[in-house]
Amino acid sequence: MQPLTERDSKKILVCLTIYLASLFASNTLGLKIMPFIFGSHLSVAVFFFPVVFLMTDVIGEVYGKRLAKLFVRMGLISTAMFLAYSFLSVSMPWAEKGLWARESYELIFGVSGRIALASLVAFIIAEYQDVFTFFFVRAKLGAKLFWLRSLISNLWSQLLDSAIFMIIAFAGVYETKTLLSIIITWWLFKVTMGFVYTPLSYLGIKFLRGNSNANQTAQN
Repeated sequence: MQPLTERDSKKILVCLTIYLASLFASNTLGLKIMPFIFGSHLSVAVFFFPVVFLMTDVIGEVYGKRLAKLFVRMGLISTAMFLAYSFLSVSMPWAEKGLWARESYELIFGVSGRIALASLVAFIIAEYQDVFTFFFVRAKLGAKLFWLRSLISNLWSQLLDSAIFMIIAFAGVYETKTLLSIIITWWLFKVTMGFVYTPLSYLGIKFLRGNSNANQTAQN
């Protein structure tokens, strides 16, 4: 792996910031549900979460699999720490003057252990699968057709993420038919949004490839 320049490092930090911001936006703002077609509903996270997968594709395309996996590990550690902080904060006693915010605070940050586990397991499996699939397809197609390689990896990884999360979090809560309906709807919309964001991926690749070492590193 070629040594990274200071310019490379700064660009990678920008990408990591976008990656983590999108991840945390999905895990917090995603509590809001909006109406969708045919009486179904979607989390607003469908606008943010595809950026998480696209960012690992962009980083992997320019700097290689090793750095893409590092992004996934940073996401996992950050999510686990955030959940731990949330559990700790919610478990602390309230001062009388702060009781006015208790109900809303605990509703937002008092995530159940089951949902927290679902979030972590779905994230780690889907994200590593995304990286693996992206580079598997890259080995078959070469360094061309980034949009197609990204779409293929996202199709599979987003399905895994939606299915694993919903099954762990809500199996036994919703009927199987309802679960399948939610999984398929969320999966299709997240994939669609990922495809819509594809032009931004090309801008990201162009932004990162301002240094010759980036192109050499991508081979690793």
